[in-house]
Amino acid sequence: MKVTLWGTRGSQASPGPDTVRYGGNTSCVALEEGGHIIVLDAGTGIRVLGRTLEGAVRIDVLLTHLHMDHIQGLGFFRPLFDPDVETHLWGPASTMLDLRGRLVRYLSPPLFPVHLRDLPRLVLHDLSPGVFDVGEFLVLAELVCHPGPTVGYRIATDRAALAYLPDHEPALGVPHFPFRADWTSGYALGRGVDLLIHDAQYSSAEYRARVGWGHSALEHTLAFARLAQVRHLVTFHHDPEHADDTIDRLTAEATAAAPLPFAVSPGAEGAVFDVGAS
Repeated sequence: MKVTLWGTRGSQASPGPDTVRYGGNTSCVALEEGGHIIVLDAGTGIRVLGRTLEGAVRIDVLLTHLHMDHIQGLGFFRPLFDPDVETHLWGPASTMLDLRGRLVRYLSPPLFPVHLRDLPRLVLHDLSPGVFDVGEFLVLAELVCHPGPTVGYRIATDRAALAYLPDHEPALGVPHFPFRADWTSGYALGRGVDLLIHDAQYSSAEYRARVGWGHSALEHTLAFARLAQVRHLVTFHHDPEHADDTIDRLTAEATAAAPLPFAVSPGAEGAVFDVGAS
């Protein structure tokens, strides 16, 4: 399974050369296996991804939730306007509106000049928790701890399994974390995966002032990965106020505190992982 990070929710450039190593675009990850393509979230990174997908006949976009940083690239995703491409868009409904009703609020005037109904070959899927197939992929979707209807994904092929929890606060409401595996949001999605892509927005000090906002401190992300016994953790959803050097420092401090039984990589835009390679 080829995994490419197209948007990690961005960090600032560190003082010095005007480059950004870890971010720039909001959440978007592409998975490829056996000629099939899954896109996880439609942040601004999906615009750049869309330019690379010439020749595709079907693309499946799986949304975790409909906060703006996860859908704002949709209107600029080139395949949506191509009559030769069938785009399937999966995402959670709310108790009040189906997925179409929720997306129309963005893809219509005055926020966007093109109506959702005018896109040539768009198929919408209201997502319920459970298992479904997308091409070569077996997908498990479950509700996770984040404000509003939000799902995380476990995506498996014959070779490997990946979990994607970009906006997630598993430490919320427990006396200490980790508490119990069977009470931990997202545990069934992450258990034993080869690659875990997980929210790590805050330092521990920042998290204490933002409990309930739906995001994780890096120490909680590491604890979740240890609990789930993953093989490789990619930290994700970097705080836009964190410069590259800050992400380096926080990662080094957190991983030096105790030996870890898994690899840790700060999520860098453009990074590619061959998950399940021998």
